[in-house]
Amino acid sequence: MAETIDNKKDKGKNKAAEMPFWDHLEVLRWHIVKAVVAVLVFSIIAFLNREIIFDTIILGPISNDFITTVLLCKLGNWLDVTALCMDNSTLHIININMSGQFMTHMYVSMAAGLIVAFPYVIWEIWSFVQPALSGRETKSSGLTVLVISFLFLLGVFFSYFLIVPLTINFLGTYQVSSSVENQVALSSYISTVVSVTFAVGVVFELPILVYYLAKMGVITAAWLKKSRKTMLVIILAVSAIITPPDIFSQVLVSLPLMLLYEAGIIIARRVENRKAKLADKV
Repeated sequence: MAETIDNKKDKGKNKAAEMPFWDHLEVLRWHIVKAVVAVLVFSIIAFLNREIIFDTIILGPISNDFITTVLLCKLGNWLDVTALCMDNSTLHIININMSGQFMTHMYVSMAAGLIVAFPYVIWEIWSFVQPALSGRETKSSGLTVLVISFLFLLGVFFSYFLIVPLTINFLGTYQVSSSVENQVALSSYISTVVSVTFAVGVVFELPILVYYLAKMGVITAAWLKKSRKTMLVIILAVSAIITPPDIFSQVLVSLPLMLLYEAGIIIARRVENRKAKLADKV
């Protein structure tokens, strides 16, 4: 009886997978429409909550009362590392375009909508691909969607609460001369916060990327282990650029990225072992 039910499910999936090309496009169109609507809904919500989005979230990292700034300063006092006490009081955000603030409001609202709706967007993509997958692939892909969403949001939070404040402190307070005052354009500040936050969210998808590349045979665990030293140098170099000039801050940023890389090695090894077991059965 169970086999009959499974066969019916597989037939249903095969029919969906064997639809004409234009029918596939129609299904894809509706998935895209739903994803876009979700992004627009969250964008409108963000647009209507301007004070929370800008005063609390976007402009939060430049405040000396920001939670990361306060905690790092306390940690710096405990470790006797004065560089961890960041002071952004000299940083002034200005607007130099007539429509600058309104366009920035629109841009940030759309970015916020995309970030919040990201898990749903991924789910819609998975819903489109699902009919062509087998039962086992469907279960694993469903877990993949959850992992992708979790890693992205984890990267966004990690970036916003650690990398963004460190980046703003370094770039916003850096001076070639005491005669030159930092007055940062609103568009430049927003671009930095959004791009860094989104980019780190994408970087946190490294384990998922490694999984599929290993599954396709593009990379191996051995190659990743061989490239470990090079990747460590790259991560340390990037961390040194965006953090205050002390080894503790550098390690604070680089450690999670190296952990992701090590997780990628473990994932690649597991994929190779699974492929080897399947090959032995055949």
